[in-house]
Amino acid sequence: MAAVGADLVGEELPRIDEDAWVARARELSARLPVRLREAVRHYRHDPGVDGLLVVRNLPVDESTLPPTPMTAESVVRTPTAPAATIALLASCLGELAAYRAEKGGALVQNVVPVPGREGSQSNAGSVSLEMHVENAFHPHRPDYVGLLCLRNDHDGEAGTLVSSIRRALTLLPQTARQALHGPRFVTEPPPSFQSRDAGEAHAVLAGAPDDPDVRVDFNATVALDDEAKRALELLRDAFVGVSRQLTLAAGELAFVDNRISIHGRTAFTPRYDGRDRWLHRTFVHLDARRTRGHRPGGSAVLA
Repeated sequence: MAAVGADLVGEELPRIDEDAWVARARELSARLPVRLREAVRHYRHDPGVDGLLVVRNLPVDESTLPPTPMTAESVVRTPTAPAATIALLASCLGELAAYRAEKGGALVQNVVPVPGREGSQSNAGSVSLEMHVENAFHPHRPDYVGLLCLRNDHDGEAGTLVSSIRRALTLLPQTARQALHGPRFVTEPPPSFQSRDAGEAHAVLAGAPDDPDVRVDFNATVALDDEAKRALELLRDAFVGVSRQLTLAAGELAFVDNRISIHGRTAFTPRYDGRDRWLHRTFVHLDARRTRGHRPGGSAVLA
């Protein structure tokens, strides 16, 4: 993995967000170890009941890392070994994607605590982060979210919470399921997006009644009537009841299927000493053609 990633780091490909770097990551992803590619392919076909894939022992050396960034809207623009690692695995799974209105369209983003934003319901905060589908408000949400740990927090308190509708569905009464399948909810964009306009009313559950997709952000999704509100509360309780916590260590990457699973974060205490929790985040689409009209020039960034 380190050897393949080294070809993505160098002077010939100076910026992550250039089309040439994305194309090279796509090509090199075919050179990853066979067993790793097999696991990713199986996950792509069926993400299982948890919608989760965890890859461990990736080439992330904490001793060579710079201090953890502390600025808002922090991103990675220059290729590094960890950025190459997450980009290669994301490219093996699907197509790298980003949003111009979020962190300037950066394909590899930093998830770090930011001084003064401790209470923010965003990737810059350090309080408990409500579970959510990534960019639940957006009509072209990521199919997968990748989270690569470069450093965990000092006390090992910060956990990534993951919960799946495949586990939660059986805990919901039929009346609640029916309400959640109706266009009776609206969702606000997250703080990281420049736009603050909520989209059109939408359903929280969609697709096969016995295996639906989910679209919800429990900090930003609002029900439009009392019955829908009660159904949303029951759904949250069900998700909490079947959730699991991942405490990622350096060199561990989690992919979350953003169609059937939601994720969040437990609270932790940052020290702002250069060694705080640091994750890289990427988004993956399975069908780039579906968003072509929103990607000027065919780039990986949705305008």
